[in-house]
Amino acid sequence: MLSFLIAEIPRLFTIYNVILLLKAALTTLSLSAVGCVVGLFCGFLLSLARLSQRPIFWPLKALALLYVEILRRVPFLITLMIFFFGAQVLGFNASALVIAFISTSVISTAFVAEIVRAGLRAVKPSQMEAAAVMNFSAWHTFWHVRLPQAWPLILPPVFSYFVLFIKDTALASQAGVLELTQAGKILNTKGFSASLVYATVLILYFIISYPLARFGSYLERRLGASRHSRPRRAV
Repeated sequence: MLSFLIAEIPRLFTIYNVILLLKAALTTLSLSAVGCVVGLFCGFLLSLARLSQRPIFWPLKALALLYVEILRRVPFLITLMIFFFGAQVLGFNASALVIAFISTSVISTAFVAEIVRAGLRAVKPSQMEAAAVMNFSAWHTFWHVRLPQAWPLILPPVFSYFVLFIKDTALASQAGVLELTQAGKILNTKGFSASLVYATVLILYFIISYPLARFGSYLERRLGASRHSRPRRAV
C-alpha cells in the first residue's frame, strides 16, 4: 500500500493538479480573510449597538440582539443554503463564490460581535466612572479608557475563532465553491488515492491556519503580559 502511494505521487502532483490545489487554497484563504475582516468590523459595530444605553438606540439594540442570537445557533451550512437558494428565488444572478463570501461574513459577524461585547463588558465600571469624573466625553471614555483595556480580552478568542472559521469554510464546497475540500473531492473522483489526496488537503489547511494560530498565541502572551504587568517601585 505504501509503495503504491509513493508511486502515485508524481501522477498526482502534475502542473494541472497543483494549479487546481493552489486555486482552491487561495479561495479558502480569501473566504477566511474576507469573513474575518468583515466579521471584525461589523461585529464591532453590533457589539456597540448592544451595549448602548440610550433609548434612541433601543430598536437597533433589539435588532442586533436578534441577529446575534439567531445566527450563532444556526449551522453554517444551513445559512449557506438559505442564501444560495434564496438568491435563486429572488432572482439575484450571483455566483456560488459571492454567496459564500456573504454567508461567511454574516456568520463571522455574529460570533465576533459576541466576543467583542463580552470583552467590552469585562472592563470594570469604576474605570468609566473615573473617566466621567475627569469630564471625559462618551467617545473619549470609550476610545481612551474602555477599548485599550478590552483589547487584551478580545483579540485572543477572536483569533481562536478565526482558526476554527478557516475549517468551517470547507462547507462552501456543498454549494459548488472550488475550495480545498472540493478540490480534494475532484482529485479523488479522478481515481487518485483518497489517503494521498486528503493528506495533501490537510497539509494545505495546516499551512493556512498555523501562522494565524501562532500570531494569536503571540498576541495573547504579549497582551496578557502587558495587562498583568505592574510598574516598578522607585528605589
